[in-house]
Amino acid sequence: MRKTYHGSCHCGAVRFEADVDLDQGTSKCNCSVCAKARFWKVIVGAGEMRMIAGADNLTEYRFGRNAITHFFCRTCGVKPFGQGEMEGTGKFYGVNVACLDDLPVEELAAAPLEFQDGLHDHWEQRPVEVRHL
Repeated sequence: MRKTYHGSCHCGAVRFEADVDLDQGTSKCNCSVCAKARFWKVIVGAGEMRMIAGADNLTEYRFGRNAITHFFCRTCGVKPFGQGEMEGTGKFYGVNVACLDDLPVEELAAAPLEFQDGLHDHWEQRPVEVRHL
């Protein structure tokens, strides 16, 4: 079931809302940036993500193929979301579930979780080791 959640970075300078269906699942990736940051995401479409405040306080980071723009708060350094575009999917956001302020931990714990091998660009495959993610 799709619900609107409100999110923010640690200091609150960046605030947003996203329409999320946790029943569709969440994911963790083993690419170098997601593994280091322990980024746990839920994917939403471009029209399901809205900035409330702090867009001017975001800074961008790209690496590798530059397929994803990783956004960080300039003040506290937290990554509330990333943005990408894929053929067949269109524009999307990977929202950091830890930044969803009104998401009850019970709902998050009950959401399906998938692991992706982004380190080797095999997003459709589960990495051999996931305990560190």
